[in-house]
Amino acid sequence: MHIVCIGGGPAGLYFAILMKKLNPAHRIRVIERNKPYDTFGWGVVFSDATMDNMRAWDGETADAIQLAFNHWDDVELRFKDKVIRSGGHGFVGIGRKLMLNILQARCEALGVELEFEREVDSDDEFPDADLIIAADGINSRIRSKYAAIFQPDIVTRPNRYIWLGTKKLFDAFTFLFEKTAHGWFQAHVYKFDGQTTTFIVECPEAVWRAHGLDGAGQAESIAFCERLFAKHLDGHRLMSNARHLRGSAWLNFQRVKCERWHHFNGSSHVVLMGDAVHTAHFAIGSGTKLALEDAIELTRRFRDHGDAPERIAEVLAQYQDARQIDVLRLQNAAWNAMEWFEVCGARYCDRFEPEQLMYSMLTRSQRISHENLRLRDAAWLEGYERWFAARSEGAAGPEGKAPPPMFTPFRLRTLALANRVVVSPMAMYSAEDGTVGDFHLVHFGARALGGAGLLYTEMTCVSPDARITPGCAGLYKAEHVAAWKRIVDFVHAQSPAKIGIQLGHAGRKGATKRAWEGIDEPLEDGSWALLSASPLPYLAHSQTPRAMTREDMARVGEDFVRAAQMADEAGFDILELHCAHGYLLSSFLSPLTNRRDDDYGGSVENRARYPLEVFAAIRAVWPAGKPMAVRLSCHDWAPGGNTADEAVAIARLFKAAGADLIDCSSGQVVPDASPVYGRMYQTPFADRIRNELEMPTMAVGAIYDADHVNSIVAAGRADLCAIARPHLADPAWTLHAAAQIGHAGIAWPKPYQSARNQYETNLQRERERSPG
Repeated sequence: MHIVCIGGGPAGLYFAILMKKLNPAHRIRVIERNKPYDTFGWGVVFSDATMDNMRAWDGETADAIQLAFNHWDDVELRFKDKVIRSGGHGFVGIGRKLMLNILQARCEALGVELEFEREVDSDDEFPDADLIIAADGINSRIRSKYAAIFQPDIVTRPNRYIWLGTKKLFDAFTFLFEKTAHGWFQAHVYKFDGQTTTFIVECPEAVWRAHGLDGAGQAESIAFCERLFAKHLDGHRLMSNARHLRGSAWLNFQRVKCERWHHFNGSSHVVLMGDAVHTAHFAIGSGTKLALEDAIELTRRFRDHGDAPERIAEVLAQYQDARQIDVLRLQNAAWNAMEWFEVCGARYCDRFEPEQLMYSMLTRSQRISHENLRLRDAAWLEGYERWFAARSEGAAGPEGKAPPPMFTPFRLRTLALANRVVVSPMAMYSAEDGTVGDFHLVHFGARALGGAGLLYTEMTCVSPDARITPGCAGLYKAEHVAAWKRIVDFVHAQSPAKIGIQLGHAGRKGATKRAWEGIDEPLEDGSWALLSASPLPYLAHSQTPRAMTREDMARVGEDFVRAAQMADEAGFDILELHCAHGYLLSSFLSPLTNRRDDDYGGSVENRARYPLEVFAAIRAVWPAGKPMAVRLSCHDWAPGGNTADEAVAIARLFKAAGADLIDCSSGQVVPDASPVYGRMYQTPFADRIRNELEMPTMAVGAIYDADHVNSIVAAGRADLCAIARPHLADPAWTLHAAAQIGHAGIAWPKPYQSARNQYETNLQRERERSPG
């Protein structure tokens, strides 16, 4: 093949090396705009795993890089006059110029043709090439030329950063935080050779402007950063290696993601690589990693499927299919890390102590979890667990070991929970005319014995016409109180768990079949009239609800008050008001379902007016010592609907009204919503509300592992974690989770002690059989 690599960065050079090694008969050219052995930028960083991957593909290049790189295991935080260090993280740092020089020299040794000081405007300049690698960077001209084909999605992020260097040497990957009169700045700092350190300074746009840096030249900006971080620089200067010192050196990060990666232009196959096709924020240091692994994967495909010109189209399709998944995972992790640094000043820095900021920072990408931190640095994590437990009134466990964060106690008003695990409200559709029975006693009783600190009822309806289905639980008749009290008394007598009731009204989503008969499908017989904020049916063929009048609002409000009084009579410990998932109160909150033109429609404050009236009426009759929670849909996942911004505004109103906890769910408001699913995908809503409003939150959604719960709670992203389907599948999920992570400080029911011993023995046998 005749291969042309446009762009002499890591992607183009490394692909040239690997393909020349694969088949020396290939003619490979690398075209670079800069001069020979000339590049700009400071150090680059990638992980030990990337280094191992490179070694497997070209040992000679890896050996040369290894001789030149700086390796470190430690991450250090300097924050509020405290220094905290954690080890076991494994990074490699090397000067960008030196790394490219090594790759260039290797190319020359293998017979790759290097052409410098040539600006390539178009792939048309190489009509005789079989394959063109467009590795021409974030501002790729080739990608721009074929934008309609590659379909790039480019997002410019709000923070400003400046990429500098210093002769002050740091012996760890160091993060510096300094507060000014206008807000927080942070620096990402790592040594990349024996004399020089990369020093990236970052801050929010508003802070940057408040300091007048939008009008500062490079020299002024550097001087500002030197003053700001003087105590860390020990008299050393900050340096720029930009080509000139006029104009601003502050940049905005651009996230690049392309729908398609390759194209046949009529004579040559063109494929994007490196920053031209995807970018990852420097917060996890993966731009170079992505570029190198692009080169490795494309070479692997040619090796495995043939490197003749007629195989190119097939190989490029396979390459994108295989690589896109890995890239998306890493870009998601980089996005999480980037967002953490974008909001850390306003959200965490003023509120968190250094210990928790360190934990939050280490787990910012969600790729490093609680137990992964234990593998990296057990001593540091155990110290953090002791610190966290002390602030959570968590007693030491056996042999003085602190409990994992998920097993620390938590208090709301006079409600004391033994741990942070909650059995989420889950509809059972098994009541008779609203009355819960033996099924519910066994269902809730089993889960109360299963170790969770709190369990919630399913949405319990405040009137017959408030039900979702004929099988929904209710609290509007005297017999309902007695039936619920039977369950509550069992939970209190037989377990340390607390039990809460979730009160709700189905609104326009009512009068439907039980889930297993057809979820959201309207009843064919025995239906009842529906109410909602506006006369909009949930499904096209659903019953159209009546827009609530003031009289309707007053009646339904009285239903909620009566149900709350009954809930207290039944002995419930906490009451949650259901304002999510498109049910009645949620239909007022969302602009997708609230089209009113009176005082209850329009602005966020107006849309929240009726739910707040209901909340206030319940709070007035609910005992002062007992807490009240509110479940919100924190994102509608549909155009024109509520987003996290509105969720914060609504949560602020409920906090002012006396809410003790926000249960942060999302979606289900309209049937055509498109949630972005993933592990712990709703936790960012709980994180934001908790730390911006300084109020307790509960996270829910794709939380299914003890590691998830520990990571969320320890990082201060939420105070409680609601577990749904895992608790359906395993009533003793919490007890089993404790055993799996080796926590002996949770009590099993006495009749189950022999089962505990057997369960823990079996776990130990599995560990011993597991390789490694």
